[in-house]
Amino acid sequence: MKTGGQLVVDALVANGVKRIACVPGESYLAVLDALYDTDIDVVVCRQEGGAAMMADAWGRLSGKPGICMVTRGPGATNASAGLHVARQDSIPMILFIGQVQSEAREREAFQEIEYRRAFTEVAKWVGEIDDPARIPEFVTRAFAVATSGRPGPVVLTLPEDMLTRRAEAPAAKPYQPVEGHPGPSQIRELGALLAGAKRPIAILGGTRWTADSVAEFQRFAERWSLPVGCSFRRQMLFDHLHPNYAGDVGIGINPALAKEIKEADLVLLVGGRFSEMPSSGYTLMDAPYPRQTLVHIHPDASELGRVYRPELAIAASPRDFTAALEGLAPAAEPVWSARTRAMHEGYLKWSTPPESGPGDVHMGPIMNWIEANTPEDTIFTNGAGNYATWVHRFHRFRRYATQAAPASGSMGYGLPAAVAAKHLHPDREVICFAGDGCFLMHGQEFATAVRYRLPVITVVVNNGIYGTIRMHQERDYPGRVSATDLTNPDFAALARAYGGHGETVEKTEEFADAFLRARASGKPAIIEIKLDPEAITPTRTLSEIRKG
Repeated sequence: MKTGGQLVVDALVANGVKRIACVPGESYLAVLDALYDTDIDVVVCRQEGGAAMMADAWGRLSGKPGICMVTRGPGATNASAGLHVARQDSIPMILFIGQVQSEAREREAFQEIEYRRAFTEVAKWVGEIDDPARIPEFVTRAFAVATSGRPGPVVLTLPEDMLTRRAEAPAAKPYQPVEGHPGPSQIRELGALLAGAKRPIAILGGTRWTADSVAEFQRFAERWSLPVGCSFRRQMLFDHLHPNYAGDVGIGINPALAKEIKEADLVLLVGGRFSEMPSSGYTLMDAPYPRQTLVHIHPDASELGRVYRPELAIAASPRDFTAALEGLAPAAEPVWSARTRAMHEGYLKWSTPPESGPGDVHMGPIMNWIEANTPEDTIFTNGAGNYATWVHRFHRFRRYATQAAPASGSMGYGLPAAVAAKHLHPDREVICFAGDGCFLMHGQEFATAVRYRLPVITVVVNNGIYGTIRMHQERDYPGRVSATDLTNPDFAALARAYGGHGETVEKTEEFADAFLRARASGKPAIIEIKLDPEAITPTRTLSEIRKG
């Protein structure tokens, strides 16, 4: 006979959980007590949104469900920001929520919420465990749902009294991932479509990739001289210096690459949904009937044909699809080899940052310095804002599992993700990019980095405005500034107040030494870059946008 709290923790152990993120609450004290007797690393966070984003980052970088625990009501609704990221980005994650006691349900008790109604839109499954004897069943099912088909977040609510009741239950067994395998006839058909193409392109996206599947697809692309693009914020899926890499397919796409996709006669879409941002507002391919011949590979059969009608639809995870490609090779050198080389040259030019710009700090030389002075396995994280363009366009990702950024465009993601990444890979450098607005969404998680002695380096690009919104405001309502100015703290002093290391950069040439001091400090660090708000994009100033 064990308490519900003990059974929850036993099920987590059985499913291989090593770490959870949480903000504690009295509604699930029985679980916290049971965790006391295990080796599971409990990471105490400062806000539930940050905790949920940490869990998302663990799922994003490992492929295994990230675990988050929060209390009811305000705790749960705070965590919904992380749920939304995981849902839109197809990330496996499980959110456990302490719930009001059973006898108080349906009375609008203290902090009560009906989570099935509240979270169904942002979770794959929302369940409530009423009987402690069924905890092993529910928890193992949660892992299976979070990882199968299109991965995503699952919510399990835990009534407070259920967690303290004792029950006899079977020992929890680990979940078994469900994989869909491409059929031999589908691979043969793919080979025939490629053999008949003149202007093909592959676009990689989504999740359920591994380092091996990334390498297998690279070998396939080499055999077929296939140009390869990576979907929005999935750039780590292909080596950017490989001669087959054509560029990122996302916000601010290289116009030459967009033209190539529109004029392609075959698009091989692997793993992703090709939603609004990577498709440039559904303009690169027509929905529902693309002009190009579309081959769509996705782990969830319900996604195939939902937006775009493919010529060939394959329900398989990237891992199983790429394994099936190993024997597929062209009979002769493809006719498009020169085109592939030209597309890579176009990417290299597009990803070379400008040397100058408005103000005394220029991000182009700073990005060049970072490229030359950080290891290939450095993990880059960020949230959302114009500042992120400097990473996505000008950092050249070389390896798998080096990027954690929300395709959903959620601000505040970068710092919690950096904390999670450093927990997961303590031997690797982790750099978070954030805007001043983005950082203060979840900047309190810097205290979490300090508590656990995680020396992440956060580059805060401070221009004193909500940059993306101001840019659009000046475009649509020139000269009528409203609700986009910000008043900020001294970010370097803030870092020191937390117990970390702080630097302020007001001239381009100050960045290198500031970064080296931050790295040498061995502490979580903030490097504040005082960027002129005129430097709103790498190629256009705010004044130019205002003038149209």
